[in-house]
Amino acid sequence: MKKNPNSPADLKLRGFLYKLLKLPRMGRLPGIICLFSFIAAVIVTITNLNMNAEGPGDLSNFEVGKVADRDVIAEHSLSYIDEEATLLRMKAQENMVPAVFRYNENITQEVLDAWNKFCSLADKLANEGLPRGSMRFEIHAEYEDYFTNETLNSYFNAHDRSAFRTYGLKVLESVLEKGIFTMGYTDLGGYNPDLAELIVTRGDRVERERVSYSGITTIANAADAITQAADSEQLPADFRAIAISLLLPFIRENVFFSIEDSRLRVSQAMERVPAVMKHIEKGKRVIRKGFVITNEDIKDLQALNAAHQKKDPRSIIGLVLLLGLLYVLFLLLQEKLVIGREFSGNEKSLLFILVFLYLAGAGLVKNIAPAMNDIPVSLLFPTALIVMIPAVFMGSLFALAMAMALPLGACLAGFYDIPAYIFALISGIAASVVLKDAEKRMDLIKAGLAIAAANCAAIVVILLMRAAAFSEYPPMLFWAAINGIVSGMLVLGVLPPLEHVMKAATTFRLIELSDLNAPILRKLFTTAPGTYSHSLMVATLAEQACQDIGANALLARVGGYYHDIGKMDNPDYFIENQTDHNRHDDIAPRLSATVIRSHLKLGIEKARGLGLPPEVIDIVAEHHGNSLIMWFYKKASQQEDQVNSDDFAYPGTPPRSRESAVVMLADVTEAAVRTMIKPTVAKMEKFIQQLFDNKVETGQLAQSDLTFRDLETIKKAFVKVLAGYYHSRIEYPKEEE
Repeated sequence: MKKNPNSPADLKLRGFLYKLLKLPRMGRLPGIICLFSFIAAVIVTITNLNMNAEGPGDLSNFEVGKVADRDVIAEHSLSYIDEEATLLRMKAQENMVPAVFRYNENITQEVLDAWNKFCSLADKLANEGLPRGSMRFEIHAEYEDYFTNETLNSYFNAHDRSAFRTYGLKVLESVLEKGIFTMGYTDLGGYNPDLAELIVTRGDRVERERVSYSGITTIANAADAITQAADSEQLPADFRAIAISLLLPFIRENVFFSIEDSRLRVSQAMERVPAVMKHIEKGKRVIRKGFVITNEDIKDLQALNAAHQKKDPRSIIGLVLLLGLLYVLFLLLQEKLVIGREFSGNEKSLLFILVFLYLAGAGLVKNIAPAMNDIPVSLLFPTALIVMIPAVFMGSLFALAMAMALPLGACLAGFYDIPAYIFALISGIAASVVLKDAEKRMDLIKAGLAIAAANCAAIVVILLMRAAAFSEYPPMLFWAAINGIVSGMLVLGVLPPLEHVMKAATTFRLIELSDLNAPILRKLFTTAPGTYSHSLMVATLAEQACQDIGANALLARVGGYYHDIGKMDNPDYFIENQTDHNRHDDIAPRLSATVIRSHLKLGIEKARGLGLPPEVIDIVAEHHGNSLIMWFYKKASQQEDQVNSDDFAYPGTPPRSRESAVVMLADVTEAAVRTMIKPTVAKMEKFIQQLFDNKVETGQLAQSDLTFRDLETIKKAFVKVLAGYYHSRIEYPKEEE
């Protein structure tokens, strides 16, 4: 008989496997933190393995200049970089790199313009026919200390003075074209002592030239350059006689040292320097017994050690896969299949940070702590602290899973031995259960004492397994107790800032919010006493119902207290706060609906301003869902021809959690039962059932995960509370008969 692959049992099994293998979607920030923590954990683990590796050529027994007491033979061929020789080669190459200078064409043009300006002034003065003394005075006024009187007399007395402008331009262009280098205040000690590199930029073209320092021109030898240029151009003797004194004042440096280009040349040259490789053949006797150990021997020995410490790639790949498997398991733990709910982005981020901190902390303690041959590594590392944090934020079940997984991961990664693993496991399991019923922050200190007791029991077990001497018990028990107590104190310190950052609805935070003396609740009492009384009753109903169905009763109670804080701004428009006059009688039903709807938006704004946890804000936003404000909708339908129901619907969304749905049911139940005349148990049961049926039919409970069994339990809880509240007004069935 052929088996049906679509049988209910097979479909159920496939659905289970699909849920098990399906990784949850993550936000951007949790995903980044997950990836970072995973990579960091891999690095820490591999580093720990390398730090614990010992090669065959242990350096502790060998020193330069001493006689070797044993042979060291290379077990395999090896090539390695001789860093010292490579550095020497790079230093030699660096000294061959020429310093880079850049030619400034703008300065050259400025010098030529200045010479033309001088010649134009001289020509103007000569054409005006002024006396020689007046012309010299005008020149000195414009070019103070540039020229001597003899130079100016020779210049103005020259019979071909009009051609001097051209002669000067030729000489200046010849000298400036080669460049006037800045050398007097430039330190070129680390560059090529003989050659320099000159970069000339002309438009889009860049010219590079190697020049010898012996042939460059500076301000110091510019006079010689002027003489050589005048001679090479075969200029008239009267011009050459005054060329130096006439042109030298205009000469300026136009070639400057470029430290950026020079450093770039050095870095490029260093990249091209090949490393000095040394080769060790298999079987070579690196250290010879009875011979003096040299520096080269030590280099070879260090290379052998480094090669030995490199792990087999297969073992590293296996380690990475192991850590990856641990992270995948943690991801799966946040699915409803295992935990019962999905984690928020903040919770995911906290989870991955804790995993990384645990692995990194365990590795750090193992490698930096003093000699601990007889002390478990986990004794000096607070495993309980890492477990207590998720116990507070994510529940004891998940904390228990972490208490078992984290020590196992640290053990497989090589941080813990068996005694350390046993101690961490017991300490973590104790930390996951001691906070189950904690409601006050002082319970954290008590939890620390309980963990200390569990730690001491674990240490006794470890010492008995070792058959340790009695003298080892007191110090080990002391540190075990300190580990637990410090864990409780540290949690007490880190919990408030974590609650603030994560905006989490922890038990301790909800207990604080449930204080009726809170300023916002006192203000609600004074401004809207009817709403305050209604909120207390809703909180009582929701708390009792959540206790009966196994939901978070404390969250429901706090949600009941705060669900109507948006009514404080317009309290007189809500029936529970009205005495003798209904303000809605004076306004249109559409405006009335707008005022009623607004308390949701105002409540959300106030809740966010108070920094309430997101779960409480969701209750504030969802306690009416998107249901109709039926009274004003019907009233508007009587007054208007066409009425859009969306205008009379609450702007919220249907409840997405059981606690939010229970508060919605408690809210509508409490408000409706107030209108009953002489309520009896039977009347209330029937009336509440009608209210529940309406919420189901309108889809308000579709996303809340409440079952029909839960609804029946909630109804009974409401009736029990309301019967006790209205007992003086109830007529029991016998009395009616």
